[in-house]
Amino acid sequence: MTLALFIQRLADAPRFFFAVVITVVISIMLHELAHGWMAIRHGDDTPIRSGHMIGNPLVHMGGFSIILLLVVGIAWGAMPINPSRMRGRYAEAKVAAAGPATNLLLALVALTALGLWMRLGTLPEPDTPMANVSYLLGIFGFINLALCLFNLLPIPPLDGSHILANFHHGYARFINNPHNQGVMLLMFFFIFVFGSGIFAASTRAALWYTELIAGYPPLFIFS
Repeated sequence: MTLALFIQRLADAPRFFFAVVITVVISIMLHELAHGWMAIRHGDDTPIRSGHMIGNPLVHMGGFSIILLLVVGIAWGAMPINPSRMRGRYAEAKVAAAGPATNLLLALVALTALGLWMRLGTLPEPDTPMANVSYLLGIFGFINLALCLFNLLPIPPLDGSHILANFHHGYARFINNPHNQGVMLLMFFFIFVFGSGIFAASTRAALWYTELIAGYPPLFIFS
């Protein structure tokens, strides 16, 4: 299956389709709110003044991003901040890191809950409403782990580039130089090259962690 065919999963795998959509919408919204919260803590009230500190996915993602999520499985979010208003030497790095850190926390919560559910031996029978809940926990955990790792890539416009730029002034000058736009486009292309590997690694890591918590192999969780 290619990303362009994601909408087809609504017909042939509706449980997977809705689990992914629910996960991505919630995760991006919380990711962006974490950026905003950290910016506010460091003296920048731009997220508040812009009206972005609310739990509305449309505000954080926009209609076009949500449509692309439904059709091709790609989405993004944004939180307006003003680095010049922040206090602290590494404030921008902390703001950037808050998003991936939130995704990691969400992944650990979801996968821990699923692992404990399995350890207790009370997972529901297949094709029941509660089985959809356990399935959602698995998808939620693995996707958030992938989002964490993906966003930490030091490639603009991902959070990892802002973190590295805050610590390495040479890199900051490089990515902010308009003459390097061609290189930036090439780096952006590598996002998709690394992306598939990150999602595969995240699936294995999620399964390993759930198995660790559950005490036995978590078969069929993501099937």
